[in-house]
Amino acid sequence: MQFPSILTLGALSLVLAACQTPQQAVQSKENLLTAAGFTLQPANSPARVAAMKKLPPNKFVHQTSGGTVVYVYADPVDCQCVYFGNQAAWSNYRAAVFAKQLADEQQMTAMMNQNAFDFGPWGPGFW
Repeated sequence: MQFPSILTLGALSLVLAACQTPQQAVQSKENLLTAAGFTLQPANSPARVAAMKKLPPNKFVHQTSGGTVVYVYADPVDCQCVYFGNQAAWSNYRAAVFAKQLADEQQMTAMMNQNAFDFGPWGPGFW
């Protein structure tokens, strides 16, 4: 029966996520965006600040311009900037996020295996 191990994995996911500070999470997202090919444009003029404020904060928006899809991510708090990317950058970002999640899960699994309980003669699946 896998139910208890799934619950344990979920609980560990929440614990590890809570260990990451908000600043680390922001830095991680910024690094992923930049590495994926998004370009950072600072909101360094009144017109850019006004345009940034029209976008939903910390959410991706895609817009079509001349038949080309542009992905936009506004960060009005941490960098006061907007990230712009094309379809390739978006695909690279999604792949990087998936790889990071997979690595995090593998790390959690390794931690769980290190801290496995000894259930003695009943074995690990006695419930």
